[in-house]
Amino acid sequence: MDFSTPIGSLSGVGKKRCECFYNLGIHNVEDLLYHFPRAYQNRGNILPLAMTPDGTVGAFMLTVATKPQTFTLKNRKQITKFVAFDESGKCTLTFFNQPFIKDIFHVGDEFRFYGKLSVKYNTRELSSPSYEPVIPGKKLQSLIPVYPLTEGLTQMFVKSVTELAFNTLEFGNYDFPDIFRTETTEKMGLMNLKDALREIHFPTDIEKVKKARERFVFEELYAFALGLSMSKKYKKDGNAIPMEDTDISEFLSILPYSLTRAQDRSVKEILSDMSNESRKPMSRLLSGDVGSGKTVCAAIALYVAVKNNTQSAFMAPTEILATQHYNDLAPIFEKLGIKTALITGATTASTKKKIYESVSAGDTKVVIGTHALLNEKLEFEKLGLVITDEQHRFGVRQRSALADKTKKDGYEPHVLVMSATPIPRTLALILYGDLDISALDELPPGRKPVDTFLVDESYRERLNGFIRKNAQNNQVYIVCPMVDESDDEEEALLPFDFTSEDVEKKEKINLRSAVALAETLKNETFPDLPIGLIHGKMRSSEKDRVMRDFEQNKIKILVSTTVIEVGVNVPNAVLMVIENAERFGLSQLHQLRGRVGRGKDKSYCVLVSSSDSEKAKKRLKVMCSTNDGYKIAEADLEQRGPGDFFPNNKGDARQSGGIKFRFASLCDMELLKKAFDEAEAVLNDDRTLSNPENKGAFRYMQRLFLRLRNS
Repeated sequence: MDFSTPIGSLSGVGKKRCECFYNLGIHNVEDLLYHFPRAYQNRGNILPLAMTPDGTVGAFMLTVATKPQTFTLKNRKQITKFVAFDESGKCTLTFFNQPFIKDIFHVGDEFRFYGKLSVKYNTRELSSPSYEPVIPGKKLQSLIPVYPLTEGLTQMFVKSVTELAFNTLEFGNYDFPDIFRTETTEKMGLMNLKDALREIHFPTDIEKVKKARERFVFEELYAFALGLSMSKKYKKDGNAIPMEDTDISEFLSILPYSLTRAQDRSVKEILSDMSNESRKPMSRLLSGDVGSGKTVCAAIALYVAVKNNTQSAFMAPTEILATQHYNDLAPIFEKLGIKTALITGATTASTKKKIYESVSAGDTKVVIGTHALLNEKLEFEKLGLVITDEQHRFGVRQRSALADKTKKDGYEPHVLVMSATPIPRTLALILYGDLDISALDELPPGRKPVDTFLVDESYRERLNGFIRKNAQNNQVYIVCPMVDESDDEEEALLPFDFTSEDVEKKEKINLRSAVALAETLKNETFPDLPIGLIHGKMRSSEKDRVMRDFEQNKIKILVSTTVIEVGVNVPNAVLMVIENAERFGLSQLHQLRGRVGRGKDKSYCVLVSSSDSEKAKKRLKVMCSTNDGYKIAEADLEQRGPGDFFPNNKGDARQSGGIKFRFASLCDMELLKKAFDEAEAVLNDDRTLSNPENKGAFRYMQRLFLRLRNS
């Protein structure tokens, strides 16, 4: 068996289970072993029944006291029950539709159970817990991996198949060379591949798991650095169309305001790039704080491109943001006689066809849209400019895929990438060394600072009163960290960046669900106020309807996930409430706060967190101390690394894709710099990665960027 062995060749993986693995992107042994646990359960801390409060999720060492009995209920469901005990007390074990349980548990047998303890009227119960027999001489694993699953697969089965593959695989005897050269492994003190995989899937020690994690984090960062560094080394001058006519007086005359100094400076830098006589295409990053006015800079670039007889494409990561840009820009361009179109996933096939024809003929000059712009049917007559907003949310090669959409003449378009997340220059220079950087470090006149407060659950009643007060004449956002209620086990999971202290004491916090909170507000807290709900799992048409109602003041309180993080502009909204604020990074919190403070009325942001973590409290207090996005970004970079600039794509905010690493999240600045340094050293010796010792690195890099492109 080697890494290329099909998953279906493993014992127990039949046709149906094979399809289940395919749904997870697992096609061979390599995919399986690189299907890392998403978290770990700490089953090493055994809890005494009598001293454990109701609702606690944990591990219990119990002896079976009674013979399991199975009953059939009226709804034909089967329930199996028996009693087990420890030195402190007893409890009832309940399993549903698992009659085979009676053949597993025998009186006197000892098991380790893991689940949520329910205590009612001094009676204790564990419902459908996980279980492991206590076998003399065999030590039970303390940290149990929890894998991402799909329907048809269980944790136990994935764990057993992974163990089979690992134990059967002949490491070193297959055509899968290590990504690292020997000198790199030794210099960085990295764990070898076999040991690292063993600790990830079958953890024996916390510190070893962290060491293994470091190996795989650096593995992906190194491959990522290789790809970007190679791209920079191969960057050509290109053959862009020089934009000779850069007179923007007509455009500026229809604006109801003047440009700020920062906007004026950035526009001049952009137009200088576009009018370059050397025909070198513009490659510029426009980074700006929330509300700093990036869109008008982009609009000016679009206007100049049209004035020079070319077309432009403007791509945004979400339909909400793309539609927002279209609604803002189309009326301006209409006054200037410029035909504009919008293409998203919600655009009908017949409408798309008409737009494709108009764009291909050169009649439509500006096309705004989402990933739908990447459709092969969309061809430009003469594409002169490509703009991507919130650029870090797109796959690494998606921008270039859009830039290739010109039918003739071989022209290469100018490229402007925008980020509403202020990116510290240190990070920007590492990741975007091939881009020129413009920073909008000044807010337009009239943008008022948003007062920010940190409260815990004890303020809930006062907070509800504050929400009601602000919803009377204005509007309110309430943001939750997840869409649906979490399952019982979620509270006990240990994230990959856990510490020894986390294993001893896992903080238990009740996460707010947008769906559940919206129902509570509608039926109990504010039954007299119109409440709306929006999240990434809703249909595009439904999200658009909710946002229209909110913009038209038909909804007073909008409960949301981070799908409203960027682009949403409702000046009448004056209060942003963020539940479980400790679950968000500083830069993301700053983005959310930027949804208010856009109108004439005083605005507020309330961060709700009951976390006992001093680290979390320190981060959140930064939000209360400043409205400066660049200071917040620097603090986030110092405390957490750049994870918020390149997030993990988990949840609604990342519905359109982004950098989806298997293990890394660009969250360790020191490792990131080392990865780029090592990549640079390797490429200096072997620019094409064609030497035998770099074969593994080249193969890994190709697969990584293929996955990122499709993410």
